[in-house]
Amino acid sequence: MILKHITEQTAIFFSVTKWVVLSSVVGIMIGTIVTLFLKILQIAETSRSEIPFHYYYILPFALFLTVWAVRTFSPSAEGHGTEKVIEAVHKNHGKINIAVIPVKLFATVMTIFAGGSVGKEGPGAQIGAGAASWLSDILKFTPEDRKKLVICGISAGFASVFGTPIAGAIFGVEVLIIGVILYDVLLPSFIAGFAAFTTAQFLGIEYTYFDIRFYQNVSLDIPLILQVVLAGLFFGFVSDIVVTSVSFSAKMIKKIPYHPYVIAFFGGLLLVALAYLFGDRYLGLGLETIKDTLNPDPYFSRDLPWYAFLLKTLFTSITLGVGGSGGIITPIFYIGATSGHMFGQLIGGEHIALFAALGFVSVLAGATNAPIAATIMAVELFGLEIAHYAALSAVISFLITGHRSVFPSQILAMKKSEMLEVKVGEVIEHAVVDLEEKEVGRIRDIRERLRVRRERLKEQKKRKISAIKQEKKES
Repeated sequence: MILKHITEQTAIFFSVTKWVVLSSVVGIMIGTIVTLFLKILQIAETSRSEIPFHYYYILPFALFLTVWAVRTFSPSAEGHGTEKVIEAVHKNHGKINIAVIPVKLFATVMTIFAGGSVGKEGPGAQIGAGAASWLSDILKFTPEDRKKLVICGISAGFASVFGTPIAGAIFGVEVLIIGVILYDVLLPSFIAGFAAFTTAQFLGIEYTYFDIRFYQNVSLDIPLILQVVLAGLFFGFVSDIVVTSVSFSAKMIKKIPYHPYVIAFFGGLLLVALAYLFGDRYLGLGLETIKDTLNPDPYFSRDLPWYAFLLKTLFTSITLGVGGSGGIITPIFYIGATSGHMFGQLIGGEHIALFAALGFVSVLAGATNAPIAATIMAVELFGLEIAHYAALSAVISFLITGHRSVFPSQILAMKKSEMLEVKVGEVIEHAVVDLEEKEVGRIRDIRERLRVRRERLKEQKKRKISAIKQEKKES
C-alpha cells in the first residue's frame, strides 16, 4: 500500500515537473513572438499618418494581397485564427504548419493597417499554437503531448495580447469543448499564460486596465442586480446577432460565383463606401472607442450613436467574409462595450460605464461560450468589485445565446436547457437542437386545451345569440 502511494506521488511529481518546464519554455517563446507581432502592428498603425489620403482607401488592395498571401503560402492561416487552432486540436491533435506564423503575422498586420475590422488575439493564439506545434515536432512529442502544448499556445497567445494571464489560461481550456474544462491542461496553461504575459511585459508591451472602483460605486443592491439580469438577457441577444451575422455573411459570400481575389477587392470597396458613409470609427481595432465607452465622463462618448454595435458587427462580418485576416474577439469587445453603453443610457442612472464593462465581457461569454474566462477577465481588467455582476451577466448571456458560436469547431458537451433535446459530442456547427418529446407533448396538450376552450366559447356564444333571438320573437 505504501509502495503504491509512493509510486503514485513520484509519477505525479515527474509529470508536474515536466509540464512546468515545457509550458514555461513555450510561454517565453510565445511571449517573445507575440511581442514582435504587437510591436510591428503598433508601428503599422502609427505609420498611417504618413499616407497622404484616408488610410482605408487602400483596403481593396490590402485585402487582395492578404487573400493572395494566405492562399499561396498557408491556407490554414485563413480566417480569425482561434477557430483554426480549435479545429486543429480536435481533428489533428494540434498539428499546425509552421508557415502559419509568418503568413498570419503578415496578413493580420496588412488587414488591420488598412482598416479591416478584425482583432489581434486570434492571430496571437494561432501564432502561439503554431510555435507550440513546431516545438512539439522538434522534440518528437506524442500526439497527446503536442495537443496539450498547443492548448498552452492558445492560453499564452491570449494572455500576452490582452495582459490577462488567468483569463487567458482559462480561455484556452474552456473554449475547446462547451461544458467541459480540460483540467489536465490547467496547470500548463496557467504557467504558459503567466510566462508569456511576463515576457511580453519585460520586452516593453504595456497593457491597459480599467479599475472602475475609482469613479463609481458598484456595491450590491437589488435594483442594480435586476438591471444586470436584464443586461445579461440583452447581451445574449447581441451575442446571437454577432454569431448569426458572421456565419451568414461567410456563407453568402462563399456563394458569390467570382474568384476570391475579386471578392476581396470589391469587399474592400464596400468597406470603403461604408466608412465614407458612417465614419472610420468602425474600422480597425477600435480601441479608442472602447476606452471612450468605459470613461465615466460622458464627453468622450457623446458622438457615439446607439447603433454603433450593429455597424461594428457589419464591418467585421464583411471583413472576415471577404478574406480579411485577424481575430474576432477584439471586435466582440467593441460590440459588447458599445451595446452596454447603449443599454446603460437606455435605463438611465450612473452606471453607464459599468454596463459598458459588463457588455465587454458578456458578449464575449455568449459568442465564444466561455463564461468563466469572461468573468475572470472582468476582474483582471476592471477590478474585483465588478466580479459578482460580471458573473451574473456573463452566464445569462452564455445561456441566452443558445447552441451556437463564432467558433464552429467547438464540441458541444452540454445542453443549455432541460427543455431541449441536443445531440452532444458533435461540433457546434452541426448541432441539432429540438424540443424534448415531453415538452412537445405538453405543447400539444396546451394547444388541445385551447382548442377545446375556443369550441366551448363558440358554443356559449351561439347559445347567447339564440337566446337573444328567442327573446325578441317572444316580445
